[in-house]
Amino acid sequence: MKRAVVLLSGGLDSATVLALARAQDFECYALSVDYGQRHHAELAAAQGVARELGAREHRVINIDLTAFGGSALTDANIAVPEQASSGIPITYVPARNTIMLSLALAWAEVLKAQDIFFGVNAVDYSGYPDCRPEYVAAFERMANLATQAAVEGKPLALHAPLLHLSKAEIIREGVRLGLDYAITVSCYQADEQGRACGRCDSCRLRREGFAAAGVPDPTRYRDI
Repeated sequence: MKRAVVLLSGGLDSATVLALARAQDFECYALSVDYGQRHHAELAAAQGVARELGAREHRVINIDLTAFGGSALTDANIAVPEQASSGIPITYVPARNTIMLSLALAWAEVLKAQDIFFGVNAVDYSGYPDCRPEYVAAFERMANLATQAAVEGKPLALHAPLLHLSKAEIIREGVRLGLDYAITVSCYQADEQGRACGRCDSCRLRREGFAAAGVPDPTRYRDI
């Protein structure tokens, strides 16, 4: 069985990616990052998802991005917006995907895994620059220049299976694979019980996705 490192936030998209990797017969090593985000409910959800989907191992790495701030997710003094806006939103965390993928790359080399999966999406998303197809391709090229494994003839493949799917298509795929979305947390400002605010951009995209997919929304909301 081939090994793969799967970045797992605990949200809808990353859970679907783990389910997809498992369906492709990968032995999955789930990696979550505690980077100082506003809440830890998603990390608790990641533990549950990893367990339910049979990850071979689940690790949580601590990286304190609050040292830099610059995002509503890493600076308590910046409010999470609850209205749609144009441009790159303040919930963008500078270099987050690059940092997380670098950690996944390091673990993959140690595991002798040639595959990394992560759940970026460039259709129903918030406009983050590190969720674009160009970014995915560029990181894969960099990884295959920077690692001993690639230099010795074992190149890495970076899988972003949700990249061109709508949120509704992602949800339908997860349902097909038997994924219980009730155990996932996507909200930017969920409470410690994992209940979603129902107002942030992530909640809006998630709620609209379930409606478009024709699937009952299992999300536990705090206020609505």
